Amino acid sequence: MISTSGIRGVVGSGLDAAMVTEYAAAFGTFLKKGKVVIGRDTRPSGQIFKMAVIAGLRSVGLDVIDIGIVPTPTVEIAVGGLNAAGGICITASHNPARWNALKFFNRKGEFINKTDLAKVKKIYTSKAFAFKNFKTLGTFTSDNSWIDKHINLILKQKKLNLKAVKKAGLKIVVDAVNGAGSIALPELLEAIGVRVIRLNCENNGDFPHKPEPVANNLKMLSAAVKKFRADSGMACDPDADRLALVDEHGSPIGEEFTLALAVKYILSRQKGKVVVNHSTSRLTEAVAASMGARTYYTPVGEANVIAGLKKHKAIGGGEGNGGVIYPSFHYGRDALIGAAIIAAFLADSKKTLSEIVRTLPTYYNIKLKAPLPKAFDKKVAKMEKAARTSFEKLKIDRRDGLRFDFSRGWFQIRRSNTEPIYRLIIETDAKKLTDIIRREIESFLK
Repeated sequence: MISTSGIRGVVGSGLDAAMVTEYAAAFGTFLKKGKVVIGRDTRPSGQIFKMAVIAGLRSVGLDVIDIGIVPTPTVEIAVGGLNAAGGICITASHNPARWNALKFFNRKGEFINKTDLAKVKKIYTSKAFAFKNFKTLGTFTSDNSWIDKHINLILKQKKLNLKAVKKAGLKIVVDAVNGAGSIALPELLEAIGVRVIRLNCENNGDFPHKPEPVANNLKMLSAAVKKFRADSGMACDPDADRLALVDEHGSPIGEEFTLALAVKYILSRQKGKVVVNHSTSRLTEAVAASMGARTYYTPVGEANVIAGLKKHKAIGGGEGNGGVIYPSFHYGRDALIGAAIIAAFLADSKKTLSEIVRTLPTYYNIKLKAPLPKAFDKKVAKMEKAARTSFEKLKIDRRDGLRFDFSRGWFQIRRSNTEPIYRLIIETDAKKLTDIIRREIESFLK
């Protein structure tokens, strides 16, 4: 799977150390010179692939700075902080442990765009690597200070009322799925005055449950929140760029609420615009509208959302999978800044998380994924034809798969950028209607 979200595959079955070395060499050849920051998550193949990345980069003359096991957003921040030419994070994000990937970042610490990715792919496929002789190989250094620096930069965010968090005396359970957020997320929360109860924060890559932070995978966190009578539970994926929440009753509120709540708090502190992707619930747009802000949509992918944030000079946004982007801090999905924003919201509001959620609009959302069926495109075309006759004033957006908007909701079907599957999202104002649309669409995809 190759996209701006990374070079991703199953280890030993499509993705191996030789391929990783060559892609790293291709990226280094593309960059030509300078420093490259590398980091990784905790999955078992990470150490081997790190060595492969180092070999590939140094072989073409790039200097490597290894910042260790860190969240993806920490790599992004370090690229800018070290004035590097680029960065690579070795992580398959929310995918199971058998997967791994390379995420490439430009000198701004942002995902490379499609144009630059095409150049890297061309170098890789043509094997046009700029290998150096023994006198001009790249150097290697390590710097394990960047989690602390990441946290300290969050503490300096003056537009967030982090002082209120210390006064509130919040207790939060953190489930980091033993991934790269195991140290960073609890330490960030403790730094702003939260009492943290650690769950699956061993930093060892032994994922105790499916690593994607969706409601079905948060049973351990829900039980811990109830056991310790915590104010909330926070879960991140293995590279800590997504954040999901559990309320004080131990109920997962859905990853869409992370972004909606973050946007609501940001807009309460300053006026501005919001940018989200096409797979994001209307909840965030409704929240923004209630605060007098306009919402813009982009195709799925962090690079696309960042481009939209810059184009519209927006003050907040992200992706509805729990990926909060706060441009005042940096242009990247970041579970740590998301956690700080949510904690500040809880402290400022002096309400429980469930009380805050009850003040927001209600939408009935289903997110499905399944292996690509045979003749997928033909089946989707038939579905589109049927949709045109079934919905009045139907709007169709083709920028990212197909998204259908109508008066009572929307649905989207698209090929995944990160797995060999399709994704289907349906959202309306009534559960019965959402279920009916689901059954109709699934009948076309059999």
